[in-house]
Amino acid sequence: MRKRDLIILISALAAAVALSARIMAGAVLETGSWGLSFRTEGAAPLGNAGSEQLAKYDAAYLGDTSKKVIYLTFDAGYENGCTAKILDTLKEHNVPAAFFLVGNYIEQNADLVRRMAEEGHIVGNHTMHHYDMSKISDKADFEKELTDLENLFKETTGKDLPKYYRPPQGIYSEENLQMAKELGYKTVFWSLAYVDWQNDAQPTKEQAFSKLLPRIHPGAVVLLHSTSQTNAEILDELLTKWKEMGYTFGSIGDLISS
Repeated sequence: MRKRDLIILISALAAAVALSARIMAGAVLETGSWGLSFRTEGAAPLGNAGSEQLAKYDAAYLGDTSKKVIYLTFDAGYENGCTAKILDTLKEHNVPAAFFLVGNYIEQNADLVRRMAEEGHIVGNHTMHHYDMSKISDKADFEKELTDLENLFKETTGKDLPKYYRPPQGIYSEENLQMAKELGYKTVFWSLAYVDWQNDAQPTKEQAFSKLLPRIHPGAVVLLHSTSQTNAEILDELLTKWKEMGYTFGSIGDLISS
């Protein structure tokens, strides 16, 4: 190979490496459904996007992994007779939680929603209709899904809705995260969940504990569904076991600000 050709080849390779580095540094978030990869028991999993990527959009899925703090969250698309018991248990343990609600839940369960707010829990925005928000590209339509729920919460409780957003079904896009940020919202994903939402195939206590105990980790954002009979039945024992493992419980307000 002639010297001139070698110089051209080296220059091309250097340019390719530099371009690759720029792409990796500013990688866009591909539209998708939030997912996790657990690699080590007791350690935080890897998410579809990293904490630094998400932080650009005031979003998070994980807290400080040097502190044994759990951030407990519940999603609720409807009421299944379990929430009152869940609230009783949270009160007994003095544990704060965040409930991400949709419009029909607030319309049909005003007393429970007021109780959540009165007992110091955060009520977050799971959108008015639980659409796949990644398919909504118009900012006005996206905003309406969030502000309609804000207004409904205000009418129901007399309080302003805390601006925490969880994308329905965990489906997100970079554009959605940016729009949520521009509307003053902080997006909350999760770092631990399990299949608890199928009413006709509820996990046993043993099955639930086999997922929720070994995989708990410092800074965990736990997603449970308040529709789950299993969750209502095991919550007292679950919180006790987590405390025995040295964990305390924090608010997602602290999660995002940290």
